[in-house]
Amino acid sequence: MIESMIKKAKNQFSENGDSYLLWGWLVFFCSLAQFVLLHIMHYEKHYLVWMLTWVAAIYQIFDLRKRKNKLKVKTYTDDIVGYVWIAFFISFVLIGFTLGSYKLLNSGIWYAIVLVLYGIPTFLSGIILKFPPLVLGSICCWILSIISRYIPYDFQVLLLSIAMIVAWIIPGYKLRARYKSSNKSSLA
Repeated sequence: MIESMIKKAKNQFSENGDSYLLWGWLVFFCSLAQFVLLHIMHYEKHYLVWMLTWVAAIYQIFDLRKRKNKLKVKTYTDDIVGYVWIAFFISFVLIGFTLGSYKLLNSGIWYAIVLVLYGIPTFLSGIILKFPPLVLGSICCWILSIISRYIPYDFQVLLLSIAMIVAWIIPGYKLRARYKSSNKSSLA
């Protein structure tokens, strides 16, 4: 029985890609919406679209708790990846607060920093999960961060959309396929 449980835990891939898809699509949508609100509708408070991220954060907290209670086997990898993303979130909030204090959020540096930050947990998760699409996505985030230096600030938000496609959305769907394949074979 113990041997069977160990075998099942080894064969079962617990990362299903849901978080990458949730955040990838949300940031993709918010960045495009902000661009449209700013450049097409000329709405002064175009940045308010990002308030949706707080709704998603609350949803994800409840969803992760629910999933945690359903997990039959929790791996060390699950814990490490979770801590990587907690560190990302805390860093993101602190950097946003600090740049806001210095009135640098509307400078050309904000999106470059965001893209670097997006790359870090994506890279680490890709290494930990042994999942190259995440590693490639993180490298794309870092390249886009460099490119942002040469693009006017008001257009840099579009780089977030590109980053989400390559770093979180495509890998999210690939993780989902890997999860389904892995769990289908472990049930057989």
